[in-house]
Amino acid sequence: MASSPTSMAPHDRKLDPAASPAARWRTRREQESYSSKLLDALRLVRAASGRPSPASSREVRHAADRALAVAARGRSRWSRAILASRARACALRRVRLGAPPPPAARPAPRSRPPLASKAKVLGRLVPGCRKLAFPALLAEASDYIAALEMQVRAMAALAQALQSVAPAPPPPSSSS
Repeated sequence: MASSPTSMAPHDRKLDPAASPAARWRTRREQESYSSKLLDALRLVRAASGRPSPASSREVRHAADRALAVAARGRSRWSRAILASRARACALRRVRLGAPPPPAARPAPRSRPPLASKAKVLGRLVPGCRKLAFPALLAEASDYIAALEMQVRAMAALAQALQSVAPAPPPPSSSS
């Protein structure tokens, strides 16, 4: 007896690529939603800088990441970590006023299986996933990668749109 897509068992639905959380980042609606949030965030960065020169690349990156996390609506661990990182950064800035503590002696590194060390590195790359079980880490990483791909597409489209409306640079003047 063949099963229809609507009557799939729960474990079979996870294998369906269209039902994966990463697939939602490929929809046009998500792309448009993120693009509008990104544009608003970049406007706020420019207004907050209060200077005529462009904002620093760090400010732009943080604004883009926050817009991506807002577009994810806190459904993933990495988006909640990005949204919480701003409050944490403000608190750390207040604490850092004192002298730095002396460096602690590190114990000798233990040898780990190659997969475990690669998983640890992956956990450091995906926000909020340092101490996550391997299967959950892979799910979060795949969603984060899909979101970053969408971010790149949106930023490329924004750069192309800005380039098309920017005035052409004046020809070099020759003063002889």
